[in-house]
Amino acid sequence: MSCFKIYQEDELLAISGLQHMAFCERQWALIHIEQLWDENLRTAEGRLLHERVHDSEYKTYKPGAVIVRGMPLQSFSLGLYGVADLVEFLELQRGAGISLPDRAGLYLPRPVEYKRGKSKKGDYDRIQLCAQAMCLEEMLHCDIEEGDLYYGETRRREKVKLDTELRGEVIRLSQHMHRLYGEEVTPKPDMKLSVCKSCSMINVCMPRIRLKSSVRSYWNKALEELSPVENEV
Repeated sequence: MSCFKIYQEDELLAISGLQHMAFCERQWALIHIEQLWDENLRTAEGRLLHERVHDSEYKTYKPGAVIVRGMPLQSFSLGLYGVADLVEFLELQRGAGISLPDRAGLYLPRPVEYKRGKSKKGDYDRIQLCAQAMCLEEMLHCDIEEGDLYYGETRRREKVKLDTELRGEVIRLSQHMHRLYGEEVTPKPDMKLSVCKSCSMINVCMPRIRLKSSVRSYWNKALEELSPVENEV
């Protein structure tokens, strides 16, 4: 993993932020630096889905696999922490794997991330899944080539190849997140992006207003318009 720094535990940032960063770096900063959030129907449905999936005490066993829900993740190389919705530990007939407590044989972990909607053109969800796999690799000392995205709208899994290009994006975005977080910088909006109209944070971000002027000049202008006009003598 070609990262230049080993992070300390109190420096770790949320894995979920990678999806926000890949979607829009301003959205990421509003949520993770300014601690702002504006929930809509989509985000509420997504939150409820994850609440149902996450249950660290609930473990399902099936032939050839061990299913673990709500598994904590961390990577000191990437500077990330989070929770995997579900990790399948698949028993191997051959090849290199890891051992599990009180279980015979060797197993390979496979992360599964749950999303409320359907498969997207962008790699936002795939980047988050890849980061989870990279955390598992660091924690368990193994190699993971694939993972799955489960979409609630289609009720189907999408198999994701965790290739070099996707891993490179995880590293790049992780480093960019830490740089902005350290500088406490919230990037300006970029209305050239088509994502603004579908963003849950648009009412907080107010991208068109931010592009036209600073916040101070916007409020000065608003106050001027509200002030009574003096009658001429």
